[in-house]
Amino acid sequence: MDDKFKKRIMAFYVAGFLNLALGLYVLINGRALVEQTMWYVLIAFFFSFAAVDFWFARNLRKKWVAAWREHMAKQGAGKGKDEGGRMKDEGSRA
Repeated sequence: MDDKFKKRIMAFYVAGFLNLALGLYVLINGRALVEQTMWYVLIAFFFSFAAVDFWFARNLRKKWVAAWREHMAKQGAGKGKDEGGRMKDEGSRA
């Protein structure tokens, strides 16, 4: 995997876990610190951004895998391999 994609995916996962941790902190201890309407807003904010961060990381990984498969299909099309990855003349040998 390209380093650029690895760094970007890891950044989204780190941000997602950070938002998830902050959301849990507000969920557990927030009622004592802020009023109830602000408590609901903060919980919705942190959990929604955590969900978005995890979705972005998953979506980037899916796009990279699709591009990699397409690249490998184009690269392997001219080499004479069958679906199992063996050369066509190796099929009779066991």
